[in-house]
Amino acid sequence: MTPDPRTDDDEIVTWWGLVIEGYLATQDKLMGEIADRFGLAPASFDILIRLVRSPDHRMPMTRLATEAALSSGGFTKVADRLVAADLICRIPSPDDRRVTFASLTEHGLDVALKARSACAEILRHIVLTPLGDDAAALAAAMRTLRSANG
Repeated sequence: MTPDPRTDDDEIVTWWGLVIEGYLATQDKLMGEIADRFGLAPASFDILIRLVRSPDHRMPMTRLATEAALSSGGFTKVADRLVAADLICRIPSPDDRRVTFASLTEHGLDVALKARSACAEILRHIVLTPLGDDAAALAAAMRTLRSANG
């Protein structure tokens, strides 16, 4: 689908601003709830969710840092906090000594599953309730943007 050339500059910039503002307000509310309930910062929550969805609840640390869009140093700090909280552990790869896995501990798996469930509950309230049937269209539109620009 080609863009409508009649959409003026101000209108399209305003639309994009609304997308960003809506996302930021919703993400702030979601992450505030997660922090209140679980004491998890956004980066820690993101890492736990990625691990809970991964085979055997583990992933190479470099891949996890890349997927979480964290620098090597930033990821190390987050990982250190998660290790100190007994949410993850570091496991050397048996096949490649250059690779270390981040893996959920039993406690980490329990917290990650509860946090994921709470996240879904919160999203039902703050996204699905206001958007209704438009929620699926929004997800499809964001998937399209990710594919076109990612």
